[in-house]
Amino acid sequence: MATGELTKMTITAYSDPEFNDQSKEVAKYVAMVNPEKYVQSYKLEYVIPPVVNGGQQPSYYQWTPPSDLEFEFLFDSTGVFDSTKGADLNAFVSKGANKGVQSEIDEFLKVVYIYDGTIHKPNYLKINWGTLCFTCVLSETSIEYKLFNSEGKPIRAVAKTKFKSFKDNKLISAEEKKSSPDLTHVRVVEEGDTLPLMTKRIYGDSKYYLEVARVNKLTAFRKLTVGQRLIFPPIQKPA
Repeated sequence: MATGELTKMTITAYSDPEFNDQSKEVAKYVAMVNPEKYVQSYKLEYVIPPVVNGGQQPSYYQWTPPSDLEFEFLFDSTGVFDSTKGADLNAFVSKGANKGVQSEIDEFLKVVYIYDGTIHKPNYLKINWGTLCFTCVLSETSIEYKLFNSEGKPIRAVAKTKFKSFKDNKLISAEEKKSSPDLTHVRVVEEGDTLPLMTKRIYGDSKYYLEVARVNKLTAFRKLTVGQRLIFPPIQKPA
């Protein structure tokens, strides 16, 4: 339901690659300012055999690499985005009476970049904003510092980031078989969905929802999250 409040882009860090267990959420970062745009890139890899005796050779599909998501994050403590401080940027900068943006940048890097010793790699990430729900890992980021106060503290910076789609092996296997009616299906939770309702759509009967909850390790299956991916396994129905 729309509330009229501005929805901020949120990056949630997980310690496991399934993204469904809220107990595995380890950190969350909410954007100071939403990006102006984001770009999703998709790619297909083909093998082109070496040419023999001249002429063209057909190319053969090899695999589909993970998709990429790119956008820029703005970090700003000038007060321009806070109506209570007014819009006199020059006056605000000259005072040097602000904390700068480095602590905010450090918090961002802690969520998306810093190595987590418990899983021996940086965090698994889920990015949510509007209709965007992207499970991924960070592939690269660069911070450009653009404005400083009289004390030399950065008060405006831009992070250029690229994230690579990430799915665990179980989900990949399920998605590759989704066209087969008697094998695993994957569905994304939409507004108004409940587990019994989704189960009925897949199997024609809602009574299997507890089995679906078990497979997806759902501890609170009565409260699904929009954008959440659920696996519906093959279920042997009685004759």
